[in-house]
Amino acid sequence: MTAARRRFTQEFTDELCREVINTSKPIKDVATAYGVGAESLRNWLGKYREGNGGTEADLTVSERARLKELEREVHELRAETAFLKKPALTSRGSSGSEQVRVHRLPKI
Repeated sequence: MTAARRRFTQEFTDELCREVINTSKPIKDVATAYGVGAESLRNWLGKYREGNGGTEADLTVSERARLKELEREVHELRAETAFLKKPALTSRGSSGSEQVRVHRLPKI
């Protein structure tokens, strides 16, 4: 047997969407608190934002500058992390996993 499909009023779904937006709570937390599926709430939120012209306010000039600075910093840190994850090369150009032979000069 399949479970009966529940119906929610538009007012209820709008209220949940406003709670997610206004409180910045994770979708999963709000969905769990009200006994609805997180994916359903995510879909409702998408439709709510489309219907209400979005809810993101335009950024001020100082916020844009700060955002740009943070994006640059993230880019630099990711590049640094990628560099540090690379294996170190030996003087022979290998990553050190092979055996290195030592050649000794004959005594004269």
